[in-house]
Amino acid sequence: MQKLNLPAYPFKLKSNEKHTLIFGEIRKKYVVLTPEEWVRQHFVQFLIQEKNYPTSLIAVEKQLIVNNLKKRSDILVFSSNGLPNIIVECKAPHIKITQDTFDQIARYNLKLNANFLIVTNGLQHFFCKLDIENETYIFLEEIPSYK
Repeated sequence: MQKLNLPAYPFKLKSNEKHTLIFGEIRKKYVVLTPEEWVRQHFVQFLIQEKNYPTSLIAVEKQLIVNNLKKRSDILVFSSNGLPNIIVECKAPHIKITQDTFDQIARYNLKLNANFLIVTNGLQHFFCKLDIENETYIFLEEIPSYK
């Protein structure tokens, strides 16, 4: 898999007759290793190891309903009081991050009301806080560490 603009982490990989699989620490199971999953697993480890978020507050592919459609947030980090705090939208490294990507995560946030939004393709990372009052994004240099 492609080297990302994130620290390298030791992942458990295995192969079956069709795919390479990666062990997801949050879901506690092996999943097919796609380029997007590579980014998702790196970013989960970044949140845990670099930003000190407890694994108990992190959900992966959490289902939500947006405009009567079933969607899944790539990574959802809850605050200690159980409310959504951070939504992370992961794209494969070859996918360019566009306004559509920000629109997608903003639609998810209409349901979740998280404090922070992160969009990443593993090479570029955008951290922002949604300014609901002014209907705009406030871009941040980095996301805060867990307190």
